[in-house]
Amino acid sequence: MEPLLQQILSLLVLAIPIACVAWTVTHEEIFKEPREYCVKKSQECRKLLERKFFYLFTCEYCFSHYVTAIFLFITEFKLLYEDWRGYLVSFFALVFVANVYMSLFGYLRQSLKSEKIEAKLKDNEWHEVKEEMEEKKDQ
Repeated sequence: MEPLLQQILSLLVLAIPIACVAWTVTHEEIFKEPREYCVKKSQECRKLLERKFFYLFTCEYCFSHYVTAIFLFITEFKLLYEDWRGYLVSFFALVFVANVYMSLFGYLRQSLKSEKIEAKLKDNEWHEVKEEMEEKKDQ
């Protein structure tokens, strides 16, 4: 069994690609059309199981569970225990950390968008003031 510090470091690193995949599929432009299809199907399918299946492709939290399961299968990462309990603990720990990363990323993106909007507004205000000054100067 690896030392606890190495396990925690592995946890923090493995959660990065999980968060990247889950975020990209559920938010980014490249998957917009399939995501919109899934949103539509998650609302319009008659069977509950079908609606829930399509919904999981639209929710980063839900989708991160499936991405985590794939990563655990590939990496065989275990946390704290060497048997099946290690997979169980690592599964939920990875989902948690990946979702913390996605929340931080979402907050950062929103903050950057707000700053861009504020900068555009200030820039537009400056241009308006400049135009007014030029108009007054011409009169």
